[in-house]
Amino acid sequence: MAKAAAEDVAATDAQDRVLTIPNAISVARLAGVPVFLWLVLGLRTQTGDWWAFGLLIASGLSDWLDGKIARALNQQSRLGQLLDPTADRAYIVATVIALAVRAIIPWWLVILLAVRELMLGIVLLVLRRHGYGPLQVSFAGKAATATLLYAFPLLLLGAHTAVYSEVARIAGWAFAIWGSALYWCAAMLYVEQARRILRGESGGRSPVTTQRGDRQTRPPG
Repeated sequence: MAKAAAEDVAATDAQDRVLTIPNAISVARLAGVPVFLWLVLGLRTQTGDWWAFGLLIASGLSDWLDGKIARALNQQSRLGQLLDPTADRAYIVATVIALAVRAIIPWWLVILLAVRELMLGIVLLVLRRHGYGPLQVSFAGKAATATLLYAFPLLLLGAHTAVYSEVARIAGWAFAIWGSALYWCAAMLYVEQARRILRGESGGRSPVTTQRGDRQTRPPG
């Protein structure tokens, strides 16, 4: 009994860690967001766009790397569970706004994605009001985020006047269309999951959100 209690305390302490390698990587990813905006909106050159493209690739690779390190070194933490999806969203928001400002994508696409985020934000507030934690992440949500993170860098390069522009633009819009559709499909799945949780249907609950106030590994994507 005492041993089990000690293990629970140790697990809680581990989750409360701040200074970990994955957290440092996530903070570095977030620090790259203003750099990306300066490259795209400040410089507005092909060289700046390529540096921004490289920064997005580095961000995507570091997103995969910090998860691998966290699992390999057992350095999962609540802060990391917050930082990781926050960095993903920050890059999506920054990229979408930057491309819209440069007239590379239409503003209706920005509104389409923003309305989805607003709707999910309301759902999460309702769940929190009833004492529940965040929703379980779905595969569709992860796939949508990854697809959009592919789409926007390609659209950025597609705006250039170069031999690669046409291919980049076509591929970018293909990813953008599929990514936006998946983004909304994932949102509908989250809404249904929340509805079933609020109605008390166990089939709609994540294993990590079966009790009120429990914390999920990360917010939905």
